[in-house]
Amino acid sequence: AQFLRQVVAQLPAQRSAATPLIICAKGIENSTLNLMNDVVAQILPDAPLAALSGPSFAAEVARGLPTAVTLAADDAQIGAALVRALGTAEFRPYLSDDMIGVEVCGAMKNVIAIACGIAEGRGYGDSARAALMTRGLAEITRLAIAMGGQPQTMLGLAGVGDLALTCNSRQSRNFTLGYQLGQGDRLDDIFAGSRSVFEGAHTVHAAAQLAAREQVEMPICAAVSAILEGQEGVADAIAELLSRPFVREEE
Repeated sequence: AQFLRQVVAQLPAQRSAATPLIICAKGIENSTLNLMNDVVAQILPDAPLAALSGPSFAAEVARGLPTAVTLAADDAQIGAALVRALGTAEFRPYLSDDMIGVEVCGAMKNVIAIACGIAEGRGYGDSARAALMTRGLAEITRLAIAMGGQPQTMLGLAGVGDLALTCNSRQSRNFTLGYQLGQGDRLDDIFAGSRSVFEGAHTVHAAAQLAAREQVEMPICAAVSAILEGQEGVADAIAELLSRPFVREEE
């Protein structure tokens, strides 16, 4: 996600302006706090855009295993055409017109996955992970709505679907990052020992700034940010989360 601007800027000048671009990157540009569709639109303002997101591991898609995702497009006709072009019996895109909600979900689920991985690494059990997923979904929903997203998107494939996958599998790079942190590994050592891109580690800093800008409370995101920035240790950040005041569930 942090290199999308550079990649789009290199697209051939002779590209047809009518050719739709499907954004598969999930994240928030740190330098601008822009979602991916905003990044592309700034460079190619006339290009029809769509965003593809949802519970999908690339290796499983490549093997032809059944997968369902969300395809969001502002233009319903273009979106429908893309669904027909991409859809197969094994790969099923469901159409949405909520680009903002889909992109916020795709970015923020990586942050919650890190939190769930930390809980797994600490041995906190399935109940704690389920709580983090549920309260994490509430944080994602608050931010998405504040930015103009639709609440129902959070309950779809791009929201709870992608969250369920990413927060429960060692195939998830962000969950694995959290797991290693929970096991006591140092962040620098994890980065040095892996060739993977942990997008959530980049997203969390931008997400914390977005939460402040939109005046949205996101305590799980804040805790992950504090850990990754070295402001707090894992144990202290968890203790701070667990000592928060009791509130109504919808808050």
